[in-house]
Amino acid sequence: MLRRRISSVLTALVIAAATPVLLPAQSASAAPCSSYPSWVAGKAYVTGDIVRYTDGKAYIAEHDNPGYDPTISTWYWEPYACDSGPGNPAAFVVSEAQFNQMFPNRNSFYTYSGLVTAMSAYPAFANTGSDTVKRQEAAAFLANVSHETGGLVHIVEQNTSNYPTYCDWNQPYGCPAGQAAYYGRGPIQLSWNFNYKAAGDALGLNLLGNPWLVQNDAAVAWKTALWYWNTQTGPGTMTGHNAMVNGAGFGQTIRSINGSLECDGKNPAQVQSRVDNYQRFVQILGTSPGGNLYC
Repeated sequence: MLRRRISSVLTALVIAAATPVLLPAQSASAAPCSSYPSWVAGKAYVTGDIVRYTDGKAYIAEHDNPGYDPTISTWYWEPYACDSGPGNPAAFVVSEAQFNQMFPNRNSFYTYSGLVTAMSAYPAFANTGSDTVKRQEAAAFLANVSHETGGLVHIVEQNTSNYPTYCDWNQPYGCPAGQAAYYGRGPIQLSWNFNYKAAGDALGLNLLGNPWLVQNDAAVAWKTALWYWNTQTGPGTMTGHNAMVNGAGFGQTIRSINGSLECDGKNPAQVQSRVDNYQRFVQILGTSPGGNLYC
């Protein structure tokens, strides 16, 4: 078993699988944050409204609300990535329409705006090399995420009997959130106390003390997945990001995520599932898959 996580799509739980909320598409022509109206406490907002909060950032209403503070509830509001510029991520090579095409049955928790907002933490992601390489990396990341979550449906690990097994008491900081608090969560199914500690340190969040943030905040969930993709080699020899931008191929991203359980003939069906996702996604993005698809 991987020390990082349980990787099978069977290790997740469907939580509040609601009809996806379709948000306005974001692109290189999107308006800057300063163009949106200021949020007004107590003013009624409807789904899709975009406001500029007192911190200068933009937020989009995910559900109708009577003017709740955008920073308090991720049910009613989500951070909204404005046009590229100082403090804002560059335009993503995957449009919201393409994202919805990739994940037609996704859980409403996994918002497009949450992903684009999270990308600001790792600006090299899907933004390195040629347009083809950028699209291939985006497709590779989303293909693996799709496999892990059943098409962005599952948020947390399904097998609750595994929950107490992800606490490594050999770590000096222990498991302050509890023995059974570090189960798989989010797009990459982050698990183990030491991974929550490392991801939290990298992202400036106390995930060791509050791992539930990963299942309650879409932007945080996406950031943990991008943290792993961009910085962790797992059982492989390179990160998923480096595998795609350096031409090693999609197969090496599988190895970095779950190679010890799937690669080298250990579980060809799981590998094929990831490859099928990748080939479908590059087609949606209008590019080629490249070589070395298998591990």
